[in-house]
Parts: sequence; C-alpha cells; structure tokens
Amino acid sequence: MLASILHYEFLQNAFLAGIIIGLIAPLLGVFVVVRRLSLIADALSHVTLAGIAGSLYLSQTVTGLATLNPLYLGITAAVGGSMLIEKLRRLYKHFEELAIPIIMSAGLGMSAIFISLAQGFSTDLFSYLFGSVSAVSRQDLYIVIGIALIVILFIFLVYKELFVLSFDDEYAKASGLPTKVIHTIFMIITALVIAASMRIVGILLVSSLITLPVAASIRIAKSFKQTIVYSIVFGELAVIIGLVSAFYLNLAPGGTIVITSIIILLIVLIGKKISKAMVARTE
Repeated sequence: MLASILHYEFLQNAFLAGIIIGLIAPLLGVFVVVRRLSLIADALSHVTLAGIAGSLYLSQTVTGLATLNPLYLGITAAVGGSMLIEKLRRLYKHFEELAIPIIMSAGLGMSAIFISLAQGFSTDLFSYLFGSVSAVSRQDLYIVIGIALIVILFIFLVYKELFVLSFDDEYAKASGLPTKVIHTIFMIITALVIAASMRIVGILLVSSLITLPVAASIRIAKSFKQTIVYSIVFGELAVIIGLVSAFYLNLAPGGTIVITSIIILLIVLIGKKISKAMVARTE
C-alpha cells in the first residue's frame, strides 16, 4: 500500500486530507460537544448536501459551470446554513433547539429537489454522501489545508474565550467577552470543517468524526486539554485505519472510518468498565 501511495497522486491526496481532517474535526468537536451543539453538525451536513446536489445539477444544465468544483457551493451552503441557525437561535430565544430541525429540514428538502431535477443519484453525488478515496483531487487537498489553517489559528487565538464560553455562557457575557461574535465565527468554522471533511468521510457521516472521538476521550480524560489530545489521537486512528481498510476492501471510506470510531469507543467503554471493576476488587 505504501508503494501505491507514493505512486498515485489521488491516494496521496486522500491520505493527506484524511490526516488533516482527523486533526481538525475532533479538535473542533471537543468544543461542539461541550457546548451541546452536536446536532448542529448534522444540520449543517444536510445543508452542505443541498449545496453539493445543487452544484452537480448546475454543472449538468449550465455549460459554463460544467467544471465547477461542487465543494465551493457546498462550503457556501454550509456557511449560509450556519448563519441562518445562529439567526434562528436568536429569534427563538426560549426554544433555540428549534433552529436545528428547521435548517436540517430545509437542507433535506432542497437536496431532494436538486437530486430529482438531476434525475437521481450520480457517481459524484454518491462519493460526496459516503466519501471516496479516489475522488479527492489536489484542489480539494488545498482547500482542506486552507480550512485547517483557519481552524487552528482561530482556536489558538481565542482558546481561553472559547473555554469560558463553552462552560459558562452567562459568566462569559458578564465578563464582557464578545460572545455573539465568537459564537458566530465558531459556527462558520464548524461549517467549514464539515464541508472540508465530506470528501473523505461523506456528508451523511461527517458529524460522526466530530463527535465519536470526543465521546471516547471524555471517558478517560482527566482534564479539558487531555480531552482534546485524546480526541485528536482517536480521530487520527479512525481515519488512518478506516482509509487503509477502505483501500484493501474496496469500501467507502466514510463507513470504515465511522465503524472504526465506534470500535474505538466500545474499546474505551469496556476498558473503563474493566478498570473500575479491578479498582473495586482491590478496595
């Protein structure tokens, strides 16, 4: 396999993009989970699907857009969806969770319309839904690298503010932090990560890579920073093992990555239970 990676550019693109996504998705996912915004990832992934389906439809019907990278419209839709969720959360102050099903329903509805207009699923759309090793282009890799730099820079610059905002929203507001600005930027960053991850993991499964490594790390981490480190380690393990499995078994990488994440989570849960039982016996 190593010889194939060195020889074929598409495999280089897939593995480099996967390793980067294995870093940024769990890194951002820690803050998403702690802030109890896990379902937002699902909502934005469905909005991204609408953008991708719309782009594929336009490429079929508009000659000048035949070579347009669907990732661009997918990113635009994801960012637009994140802004709409934030707007609706402010509109429904006492029922903020309503924003998520509203946007998710809109994304699914638009996706169904564009898919039907395009006369069903195409190979390209299937690869966006469940990921594809061979579909990651050099241009996609550059987009992933760019988004990764934005994510890392954002978290590095506002880590303390994000930490406070994640655990005590009221204290953050009382401290004079620009909570609305930070939250809006955070939503946009989340949308970018989801859009960047869909080539490898797939639109329908991308939220799993954001939440599952965090779910595993929470069970064994003893501090917030440890949670971040373990989440990244589990995310990278899931991506690498998942991509290798997809390569040898000729499967969609999204499925193998998610199943690997589930297996890691189960191992952590069982290991934690066994360790507790051993401690109880010694006492």
